Amino acid sequence: MKACELKRGDVVAINGAPYMLEDLSVSTPSARGAASIYHLRFRHLVTKAKIDNNVRGEEPYTPMDFERRVVQYLYREHDEYTFMDTETFDQFTLMKEDVADQIDYLVEEMEGIFALLSDGKVLAIEMPLVVNLQITECDPSARNASATARTKNAVLQTGLHIQVPDYIEAGEVVRIDTRTGKYMSRA
Repeated sequence: MKACELKRGDVVAINGAPYMLEDLSVSTPSARGAASIYHLRFRHLVTKAKIDNNVRGEEPYTPMDFERRVVQYLYREHDEYTFMDTETFDQFTLMKEDVADQIDYLVEEMEGIFALLSDGKVLAIEMPLVVNLQITECDPSARNASATARTKNAVLQTGLHIQVPDYIEAGEVVRIDTRTGKYMSRA
């Protein structure tokens, strides 16, 4: 697989280790005949270390053989997060450091999550692109309306702090982009 064929979420082998493509951007030099440069950010699925590669589109990458299974998040006990395979009902536990980037979006009994497995071992979990979370607290709305869009601080049921439009109130359910951690709309 070439660098120009990669897309976000692809898992490749780099030095024999599994890495997931987290971010991708392309820059095209203005000089005639210059090749486009692909800026790739990978995350190691086990150690969570990030590496950045700047390569030409023809640079080869070896796709990693893995299985993607639908799982449900069940509960948290201390620093352990328990998930269940929705097909086989097998349960597995991941430590807090293994799910550190997803903690702000996990709600008990949440579905639509994927587990990435290789040789029967869970490498990582992959959140849906959008999750619905309830606002537990938010700043009061400004009294005077203005022509500019105002935002205010809000705290979600998971403890995540975000900016929401001024008209949103505590108790409402909102859609959050799990890639950016930003408010999208009311649910």
